[in-house]
Amino acid sequence: MNDLKGKVILVTGGTSGIGEACTELFARSGAKVVAMSIQDEAGKALAEQLTGEGCQCVFHFGDVSKEEDIKAAIDLAVEKFGRLDAVHANAGVLRNQKITELTLDDFHMMIDVNLLGPVLVAKHAIPVMERQGKGTICFTTSVAADIGFPEHAVYCASKAAVVALMRSLTVDHSPKGVRFVAVSPGTIDTPMLAASCEGWDQPKEVLYAEVAKKIPIQRMGQPIDVAHAVAFLLSDDAEFIGGSVIHLEGGTLALPPW
Repeated sequence: MNDLKGKVILVTGGTSGIGEACTELFARSGAKVVAMSIQDEAGKALAEQLTGEGCQCVFHFGDVSKEEDIKAAIDLAVEKFGRLDAVHANAGVLRNQKITELTLDDFHMMIDVNLLGPVLVAKHAIPVMERQGKGTICFTTSVAADIGFPEHAVYCASKAAVVALMRSLTVDHSPKGVRFVAVSPGTIDTPMLAASCEGWDQPKEVLYAEVAKKIPIQRMGQPIDVAHAVAFLLSDDAEFIGGSVIHLEGGTLALPPW
């Protein structure tokens, strides 16, 4: 049983897609959740909805690429709930283009959100967790860290960097009680994926159906699929899992190269 009851959890990018599913699942499982994102209206509405259900959830408006925002979210969790048991460093952005068409603005956005964000989470969460003697940080990477997706060079690089970060942090800080893990989603039905379909000749529904046929389990992933895995990784049941990446891609990585 993945018991999150009473755990204090910060979720970055916690109001949309995978992050929203995690915020909802954790809060409904009895965790005390701080959901952080730049989606102010959606964040307030989500926290209000969960609070109305009797759950404990607060929204913190913040940008993961800004150190003061990350620190404020962690401080909020500690001040309101007394500790910080776990962080799901989930916030991410995607921009599609060949490297020859890359703008520096897009480069910095992807690196700042996808890599600097997790770095800042680690910088400010680890000291809190080391003082407690226990804590877990789960990073959202992607199968893009393992596969050369066309027109995704910088996105792929940013997600591969997160895996390397997670492993290095495991060596440096797990002896003091902090555990580091990662989830690597494949094709998940999220608003970010839907946005990447804009401009294609076929409607999203047709594209999704074609993609689903190529996945061995014959369907795309849903945000709740990832949320269930993260919930397990943040629970005490997973306390011997460290420095590991859990792939959630329906068997895509097992496909032969022909």
